[in-house]
Amino acid sequence: MKIATYNVNGINGRLEILLRWLKEDKPDVVCLQELKTENARFPGKEIDKAGYGAIWRGEKSWNGVAILARNALPVMTRRGLPGDPDDNHSRYMEAAVNGILIGCLYVPNGNPAPGPKFDYKLRWFRRLQEYARELLDLGVPALLVGDYNVMPTELDVYRPERWVNDALFRSEVRKAYADLVAQGWTDAVRHLHPDERIYTFWKYWRNSFERDAGLRIDHFLLSPAVVPWLRSATVRRKPRSWAHTSDHAPVMIELDLPRMEED
Repeated sequence: MKIATYNVNGINGRLEILLRWLKEDKPDVVCLQELKTENARFPGKEIDKAGYGAIWRGEKSWNGVAILARNALPVMTRRGLPGDPDDNHSRYMEAAVNGILIGCLYVPNGNPAPGPKFDYKLRWFRRLQEYARELLDLGVPALLVGDYNVMPTELDVYRPERWVNDALFRSEVRKAYADLVAQGWTDAVRHLHPDERIYTFWKYWRNSFERDAGLRIDHFLLSPAVVPWLRSATVRRKPRSWAHTSDHAPVMIELDLPRMEED
């Protein structure tokens, strides 16, 4: 089972890119972030023609998350992260696919920091930590997948000294991510590639992608039940090289699911 995350940076403006990648890589499940469109304008018909069922939570001009499943419709289990009924940002969606609970998330950017946006990011992280602990207590196979807007360590950022005061790399945010992982989650990419410099995002300017001056901010966190099934974790760099593409590349893991016992 191939599960991917992809911050598309505007799904309607980059629909052709998304459909091309789906056709080439054929992931079984995809978590999308930054749809940047309201619900009514989500391209559900085009995605259905590509062979994917979809659920989504849009937001005009900003944010937005979706979960796609090949030849299936994800079973929605949650819309929105609990803990703040006044937070209407479209940043979390959760679904069951093939017996696995998959949370698709888009953590706030938080810049400028310090400031109100950074405070909101830390509050959002605390809510995520609380809910993630509840998922672990259930003991079910679960993944928290998406754009975390955090580089966990210096290995995850080109020229880390330039990012010390940025909201994606400040010590408070890295600690929030580390505390989340410490609950019992496994960072899939680091689990399989502990010492490799791997990036998932490159800015558009100064030939960042060509120079590989990037950041690793798109992550897969696996519950203990899922870790034994993990076979690979790769950044699909090719779509990042296409014209008019997102500044993120898709990231994909492959799970070797156990066979269901027949009655």
